[in-house]
Amino acid sequence: MGRVDRVRKRRLTAALGACGLVVLALPSALGGGGGRGVPPKARRQPAAEPGWGVTHTRYTADHGPAAATRRAAGLLSARSLPQNQHIMGWGAENPEPSPGHYDFAALDERVALMRSTGATPVLTLCGAPDWMKGGRAGHTDWSRLETAPDRRHYADFARLAGVVARRYPDVRHFLVWNELKGFWNDDRNRWDHEGYTELYNLVYAELKRRDPRNLVGGPYVVMDHEPPDDEDGSPEVRGAWGALDRRAVDALRYWNAHKAGADFVVVDGASYTREGHRTVPDEFTATGKFADVTRWLTGVTGLPVWWAEWYVEPPADDGRPGGRDGWSERHRTAVQAVAMMRLAEGGASAALYWNPQRPGGDCPGCLWRGTHGDGGGGELPMGRLLGRFAREFPPGTAFRPVAAPAGLQVLADDDAVLVVNTRRWPVAARVDGRTLGLAPYEVRWLAR
Repeated sequence: MGRVDRVRKRRLTAALGACGLVVLALPSALGGGGGRGVPPKARRQPAAEPGWGVTHTRYTADHGPAAATRRAAGLLSARSLPQNQHIMGWGAENPEPSPGHYDFAALDERVALMRSTGATPVLTLCGAPDWMKGGRAGHTDWSRLETAPDRRHYADFARLAGVVARRYPDVRHFLVWNELKGFWNDDRNRWDHEGYTELYNLVYAELKRRDPRNLVGGPYVVMDHEPPDDEDGSPEVRGAWGALDRRAVDALRYWNAHKAGADFVVVDGASYTREGHRTVPDEFTATGKFADVTRWLTGVTGLPVWWAEWYVEPPADDGRPGGRDGWSERHRTAVQAVAMMRLAEGGASAALYWNPQRPGGDCPGCLWRGTHGDGGGGELPMGRLLGRFAREFPPGTAFRPVAAPAGLQVLADDDAVLVVNTRRWPVAARVDGRTLGLAPYEVRWLAR
């Protein structure tokens, strides 16, 4: 399964520290270009369109020297931005080690932090306790975190989802499972979308029974894609970047046709190909996938589109150069900025950044420096980009055309212009009536 398997392996490694408390919040102060203290735009967002946010991962800002944690805490925001937490793993412990016996201590801490920072809280209903997937009650084997529950325990998992919803009545957004983990059918060489949809429907019914105001989304399938000429590519969703994998399209269409209901559709994906991890024809043009797939999802489902994760930098776990440490931070942030432009232009209602936070030292792509080391807690370029983008371009933004020369990517509304130099050399150009000198891969905000 190419990228899916490798990404799963990488995330499973990150999740094995699930017993440690991890809390992550998106700072309001993460605006760039002198944006500190600038009030958010007065735009009311529909409940199902929380906008740009983050997913909690193993490490965050609550461990380490006091000075570092204070710096990171200073970045925490009271803005109503989404923060997502899995109910098991990625910082949360096994919520039901044995039938009817619960351990919500770590999850309580996470939800408490989301509440205290004024976040829009999101819970991902994944993974399942061991006894629901053939393991021993009272025991947690973290190496099986990504195993789906046995079919005979689908109803038990749905009941657990209901218990979680009752415990946190202010949480309104729920994602059902993650990347169809454990639902791959080896014999058919495709997703077991029938099994997933059966589980989803039971969870959906239970959450709506608990409170009809609960908002539920699925199927959280990986929108993998193939090179343009690959026979596994779907003819209905394609572009210069390639074509969606037929199996992802089939899974999405089956869920859409057989779901009991949904308030939004959830997917994730990368701008590089499933096999070979190639960005076609280049890393910036490949981000066009996010706009194309978002529009296709809107047309197929008629639902708000959530990207639970998105990735732009090919991983290096196959031994090739690259991966998170392969690009400079300036290069990485520039590609992320263009990807976010494409997501926004496509009409995404929410996009959650999977923060690769580390405890200390260098932290490529992180929102702030790890708090376990001296000097930790300071904001990083991706944090500045994400916070400013969330403030300037929430869902529903009316974008305005701005001419730009080759090599520059521009996104603008009535108040702000985001300019990205996609070249590895300096560029001088006139944008929106101003002459700019941009450094290689520079990301710059302009006021209008």
